[in-house]
Parts: sequence; C-alpha cells; structure tokens
Amino acid sequence: MPTTTPLPVPRYHQIYLLLRERLAAGEFAGGSPLPGELELARKYRVSRVTMRSALDLLVKEKLITRHRGRGTFARPSDGQPAGPPLLGLLENLIAMGLRTTVRVLELGSVPATPDVAEGLRISPGDLVQRSVRLRSHQGGPVSHLTTFVPLAVAKFRRRVLAVKPMLQLLEESGVKVAGAEQTVSAKLADPTIATLLDVEVGAPLLAVTRVVHDHKGRRVQLLRGLYRPDRYQYRMQLSRGGDDVPRVWVSNDTIHRSNARTHPEEIHE
Repeated sequence: MPTTTPLPVPRYHQIYLLLRERLAAGEFAGGSPLPGELELARKYRVSRVTMRSALDLLVKEKLITRHRGRGTFARPSDGQPAGPPLLGLLENLIAMGLRTTVRVLELGSVPATPDVAEGLRISPGDLVQRSVRLRSHQGGPVSHLTTFVPLAVAKFRRRVLAVKPMLQLLEESGVKVAGAEQTVSAKLADPTIATLLDVEVGAPLLAVTRVVHDHKGRRVQLLRGLYRPDRYQYRMQLSRGGDDVPRVWVSNDTIHRSNARTHPEEIHE
C-alpha cells in the first residue's frame, strides 16, 4: 500500500510567520526600521532570496513597507490593521463585531459516510446536508469550513448560509443548542485548500473538529474547519481545579459552552 509523505513547509513561509509574530507582538514600532535583508538572512540562517520571499509576503499583507536605498519599515497602524488575528473562544466573528464575508462553495444533501455518521451518532447512509464555506475578514481568507447537519434536524438555503451563522440558523429552526465538543490539531494545506486560503502548499493550518448538540443530547452539527494560524487565534481562560495534589488546570471554555444561549459569543460559526 503506497504511503504519502507530508509536504514540508517552505522555509521562507516559516520565516514569514516568525517575523509576523514579532510584528504582531509590537517588537517593531510602527514606522521603525527592521534589520536589513542581509542581517535577517544571517540571523535566520537562510539565503537572501529566501528572506526576500518572506518579506514579500509581509509587504503583500501591508505589514511592512520597503523602500529602495532606505530599507524595510514596520507599517504604522491606522487603527485598521490588515489581517489581524481573529480572537474568540469559539471563533464567533459576528458577536465580536468584525466585518466578515462568507462564500458558499458547495451545498447539497448526501448520504452520511461512516465517519460522519459516527460523529453525528446517526446511521451510515442517513441523509445530511453538507455545506462548504469560505470565511474572509478584511478581504483575506480566514477559514475553510465543512459542516454536516442531519436532514432530520434542519435544511438551509445557500443565500441564508452566506449571511447568517449556522448555529443561529439552527436555533431559528427550533433547535435548542446546548453545547459542543471540540478538538484542535494541525494539518498541512493541500493544493486545493492552499489556493482557497491563499497560502503555500504544505503550509501549517489549525484543524478544528466540532460536534454541536442540543438540550436533549442529540448531535445536530458536525463541523470540520481549517484556519490560517496567522489570521486566527484560539483563546481560552484556565482556572485551577480539583481537590487532589497536584491540582489541574480547568478550561473555562469547557464550562461556558454548556449554555450557548447564555454565551452566544462562543460558538456562532
């Protein structure tokens, strides 16, 4: 049986992500110069061609400016920085007041595959509505979302999926959303996803799998999302819990998402 080797992340893209983090952390004040191209290349132990490619990506995102004979400068903040990370417990883009757009790439009813059926606790072959959406912020793609909803639960039209979060649509359909279980891992961008998210093939992405359930424990949605890590952050609060020693960290995110109506900002994707 043939095996596949994971595609390596290009070195210039790794440098780009590292420099982007330094810029986001405020290491270079707006308008201040960055080290020279040759100095950066030596620091990161790459060729000038590789470093130039990384800097070109930062120029493309309007995070730096380059002037022949003068150098490279951090772009001054105008209050609307290009492509800032999106923050939130469960990436609610609407409750955070961010302007986002959604493009529905695919929509249709299909029989549940065994893995989808297992995730939704339905029988293989049961009909589900499968949708594929691309969410963007300030003109740049942020996430690629594939969702499955049993037809016994609800069915949505393309035009409403483009303007409303799916959990809001579920609630408007009479579903009492109670909470969700979510796992976060990593995945490399394949050629199709790389094109849609405007990243290099093999670039690292955040991979999110989420199962949403209603107040009766019925699973009403399975979401598989891929997120650009340079434009999205997953944030949670941790508190100490447990009576035994050593005490452990408990995620407040897990506690809060038990009631999506009380905390609507948490899972409106």
